[in-house]
Amino acid sequence: MSVRKADAFIADIELQFEWYVVNASWEIAERYLEAVEATCKLLAEHPQLGPRARLKHPRLRDWRFFLVFRPFHKHILFYEVEGEHILMRRAMHGQRELRRRLLEPPGSEA
Repeated sequence: MSVRKADAFIADIELQFEWYVVNASWEIAERYLEAVEATCKLLAEHPQLGPRARLKHPRLRDWRFFLVFRPFHKHILFYEVEGEHILMRRAMHGQRELRRRLLEPPGSEA
């Protein structure tokens, strides 16, 4: 399967990358991107691996989720399976108010 990335997913990843550059280091930020890409690759090979998120909102109903590889496993990738593609929808830290934030645009919690 191929991987597509929604604009919101890309924005979430960019915001987290910038956070790591400022608060950790460029190297940590690069490792974060590598872990996200490796996780996306695994999901492309095994799209049913992530469980359904069981969210009630109609826009989120078919979303699945999977944790980013260690050491970034507190970050969750949300995605949908669409035919021969997986569409990466959002990427968020797991300790956030996810049900509300998934419907908000990236960066709106700042």
